[in-house]
Amino acid sequence: MRVMGVDPGLTRCGMALVETGKGRDVVALDVDVVRTPSDERLELRLKSIFEAACEWMDVHQPDILAIERVFAQNQRSTAMGTAQAAGVVALAASYRSIPVDFRTPSEVKAAITGNGRADKKQVTTMVTRILGLQKPPQPADAADALALAVCHAWRAPAESLTASHAGTGQGTLSGYEAKVAAALSQRTDAGESAVRQRPSNKIR
Repeated sequence: MRVMGVDPGLTRCGMALVETGKGRDVVALDVDVVRTPSDERLELRLKSIFEAACEWMDVHQPDILAIERVFAQNQRSTAMGTAQAAGVVALAASYRSIPVDFRTPSEVKAAITGNGRADKKQVTTMVTRILGLQKPPQPADAADALALAVCHAWRAPAESLTASHAGTGQGTLSGYEAKVAAALSQRTDAGESAVRQRPSNKIR
């Protein structure tokens, strides 16, 4: 499975691609950071990110995208720009029928470092170690994009299995309940029929 991780942002948008192997083996295939000038008009900055995302997907053909879920921050303008960048990347994926999964920062940190409150330096260190990179990816947006991709590569199979088991269990239970209801209905119908057909003992 090829997973494209995206750390959205207007000034810097990290994009990374990893490929899963056996077990928890993950190989980094590419990583880059798309930059847009802060003095450029918003629609042009979003256009640059959209075009870069389109090119990445067309070249690398990912099976799924893992994008960081945006939360409200102290600076609302920053959060808004980050959300807009995430939106245009998700839009690019939808045009190519590529599914998108959103991951929270704490979820990614927990998967990579074991600590949902780890700082960027810890995440970068662990990503470098996990992927066997010769040097830490820079800037932090690149490391975060790789972390998102690795997080999804590790967690998606388990989540899919859990969902499958839950769905199977629910389906089995519903089927069982339906059979019980049908059996009870048949018994009720049979009982009513027997009552109707039973000869009367009244003396006439």
